[in-house]
Amino acid sequence: MKQFIAFVHKEFYHIFRDNRTLLVILGMPVVEILLFGFAINMEVQDLRVAFYDPTPDAFTTGITERIRQNSYFNYQGNMHSMEEMEESMRKGKLDLAVVFQQNFQESLAHSGDAAVQLLSNSSDPNRGSIAATYATAIIAGYQMEQMDIVQIPFQIKTQNRMIYNPLMKSSYMFVPGIMGLVLMIICTIMTSVSIIREKERGTMEVLLASPLKQGTMIFAKTIPYMIISIIDLIIILLLSYFVLDVPINGNLLLLLLISIIYITLTLSYGLTISTMVNKQVNAVIVSAITAMIPVLMLSGMIFPIESMPRVLQVFSTIVPARWFIDAVRKVMIQGEGMMMVWKEMLILTGMTLLLLGVTIMKTKKRL
Repeated sequence: MKQFIAFVHKEFYHIFRDNRTLLVILGMPVVEILLFGFAINMEVQDLRVAFYDPTPDAFTTGITERIRQNSYFNYQGNMHSMEEMEESMRKGKLDLAVVFQQNFQESLAHSGDAAVQLLSNSSDPNRGSIAATYATAIIAGYQMEQMDIVQIPFQIKTQNRMIYNPLMKSSYMFVPGIMGLVLMIICTIMTSVSIIREKERGTMEVLLASPLKQGTMIFAKTIPYMIISIIDLIIILLLSYFVLDVPINGNLLLLLLISIIYITLTLSYGLTISTMVNKQVNAVIVSAITAMIPVLMLSGMIFPIESMPRVLQVFSTIVPARWFIDAVRKVMIQGEGMMMVWKEMLILTGMTLLLLGVTIMKTKKRL
């Protein structure tokens, strides 16, 4: 019995002596329960809505005010033309556009019905359909109230039109997210393990003693993994287009450029991890935890960022996959050009340079 207790005591001693293991054992449950508890919110909030009302009257004003006052909507103003409405939708400034037919109240008085068209941005099908559902319910509620007041039967018809994804395929939403997740995990793990493998085998000393500059050596080691990652990217795009029927509405070269910037960033992150740990297994654990969980929870891949607490919304801005997924959706699904994704590309490039700088500074010239 004493020997058994001694072995148990020894094992506890090893666990508490290893700070990294202790952090994983005790810290992981805390992080996951907080992230899953706050980030998993299936309610869609902060829906950006605008109105086009060519002939304002009491009914259209009433419907507009009801939607404006609803807590799920974020009022973006009244548009003066359909061209202005479509331009705002194309630039990604709106989730929902409410368009009233001309002479709305007169049509109700003479024929007993009038139409409201709901244009929803369905590049994210979940967000687009919920926005239209919310608006339809508000309009139906307003109609019932007015029928009780005027005692005259009439019908307000809502016509839903899904922009960018008329068939409401979920693959339109998940393919950009899967691209961001797969490339982040694969590239990060590959590069982090490659450097640490050199350290464990003792060949890093030979590399450091070579006439190559430190930055050149690091760049040379990432080239093979970049080529492999580009091949993975091409496979993903081919499967998405030919198997999942996800269109590439924008410029293919622009999509490849965004993806290469993101791949470079993920490879740089793997190199940064390799300067912080000394074992391959630790590199895999750190890469999986820091790459997979933030992408799944905080990138907007599955759960809308607008529905998260403000703290998590701020934290999501440092998750590279968030900007990559936004850019891919704009180019791939919405068919946008460089002018609409320059912000995302600039942020990804800045993150890449920052990680490369940290890697070069933390790479020791001597072991």
